Amino acid sequence: MTTRHLIVSLIAAAAMSVGDAVAETSLDVEYAQIDGQALKLDLHTPKAANPPLIVYVHGGAWRAGSKADVPIAKLLDHGFAIASVDYRLSTQAVFPAMIHDIKAAIRFLRAKSALYHINTTRIAIIGSSAGGHLAALTGVTNGSRELEGKIGEHLDQSSDVQCIVSLFGASNLQTILSQSTEFGLRMRVPALQLLLGGQPSEKSDLAKLASPVAQLDKNDPPLLLIHGDADPQMPPEQSLEFAKACEAMKLPVQLIMLPGSKHGGTEFYDDARTDIVARFLQKHLRQP
Repeated sequence: MTTRHLIVSLIAAAAMSVGDAVAETSLDVEYAQIDGQALKLDLHTPKAANPPLIVYVHGGAWRAGSKADVPIAKLLDHGFAIASVDYRLSTQAVFPAMIHDIKAAIRFLRAKSALYHINTTRIAIIGSSAGGHLAALTGVTNGSRELEGKIGEHLDQSSDVQCIVSLFGASNLQTILSQSTEFGLRMRVPALQLLLGGQPSEKSDLAKLASPVAQLDKNDPPLLLIHGDADPQMPPEQSLEFAKACEAMKLPVQLIMLPGSKHGGTEFYDDARTDIVARFLQKHLRQP
């Protein structure tokens, strides 16, 4: 057995062990190709008929991370299917490549919903850290021609999502550096250089396009933000700013600040937070 196959087997076994909730795990499902590169996702489906779908976007400062990391897996126990998506990292392509890929994955999942026995009528998107930023941006740009892209074979499908959960994610690349700690700057400056191909001050139009706060409109879906108020990497002001912008537009938003929490601790994915997220999803994924 190769190292790759061993890792895949361990991932599948880990998924199957989550409360015995998983009925099936499909690994390395190709949802599109770009410039000869296969774009893939892992789909974990629970023991439920036609479960509602969550698209999960991993973190990693836009330049690292993998679909194999699914810290929200406890949501399988609540009857949700989870598609964990790999996307082009900033070491491979600059923004908006990542958003184009994620929207292509959503279109693919809608096109293949009958094949995988999932309900894609209403989809939630969740992300952590940089993935929280990408999830939020995907969600607040439903129908955006500029960010839709033309990746994949299912351009006839919608890439819209119906609710968003951002866990300690960025919301405004135009203000993030001014809000950052010294430690945060050491993380964010090189990360933004790769993501945008320059600093936000140099790539102001691109930084604005990449900022969920700047893309809000009155039709955006409900948003849940969870952030630690002692986060040294991703300024908690990012979620505070996002929530205030949503409130100013009378958009449905819920902000939960975790006292003393830093960046990505286990408390973001524990039973208490999982229950909060599950209730949010159940409320907003119900058919209107």
